[in-house]
Amino acid sequence: MKQKTKKVIRPAQEKSPAAKRRKPKVAVWKFASCDGCQLSLLDCEDELLAVAGAVEIANFPEATRAFVKGPYDLSLVEGSITTPHDAERIHQVRRASKYLITIGACATAGGIQALRNFKDVKDFISIVYATPDYISTLNKSTPIADHVFVDFELRGCPINKMQLVEVISAFLHGRKPNTPPHSVCTECKRRGIVCVMVANGTPCLGPVTHAGCDALCPSYQRGCFGCYGPKETPNTASLSDWWSGLGVKEQDIVRAFRNFNAYAEAFRKESEAREVRLV
Repeated sequence: MKQKTKKVIRPAQEKSPAAKRRKPKVAVWKFASCDGCQLSLLDCEDELLAVAGAVEIANFPEATRAFVKGPYDLSLVEGSITTPHDAERIHQVRRASKYLITIGACATAGGIQALRNFKDVKDFISIVYATPDYISTLNKSTPIADHVFVDFELRGCPINKMQLVEVISAFLHGRKPNTPPHSVCTECKRRGIVCVMVANGTPCLGPVTHAGCDALCPSYQRGCFGCYGPKETPNTASLSDWWSGLGVKEQDIVRAFRNFNAYAEAFRKESEAREVRLV
């Protein structure tokens, strides 16, 4: 009688080095902000699927409850520092991150909440909260770079989603991000949009504002609001003088520079210089 042989189960073949390669861990962190820049990442849709396939999403509160401990290859940070707790937490994020990129006006310039920096924050607390003693906050809303080293700043309120995909791709592949350093005026010229300031006398921050919105407001015959913050070497004083020639009042010039990027250095200095003239 023929003896039955046992079926030998052979171990699976070893995976190739490429298959063994660990996916880069990416984390998204939120500080004082409206979550708009995180939503820009979710709005990438098809592009986000490609990003998700190339990396391990270790922390992304806006999209999932899943959390993977660091260290992280890349951290995207949204929001400004406004509380003592966050001032400590950002150092923890920095220590756990190989690269740290700030996204949006809050993280790069303090955000709209930085308007408190020009006043006494205690005045606002007493107006808004019934028991101000329970509120723990800093006197100023400051960008992330004021607290830790930042590898790259991506501006915008909100950010340009395609620029975000480009920046993530660049850091994961060890190259320099290809984002435009020029002003919104260049975008107007490329789209064939007639200058609203020259043609209609409409005040516009386009000449001193970083590109990224594809000249959205001027395309609707409105002046730029400066959502992407100051471009490289902006001549804000010259623009303010031009606005004065258009009949814009000093207080309105101050307000124009005090918006989403009010505490960005170039905008802050110009608003303060014009504010002195009101005294």
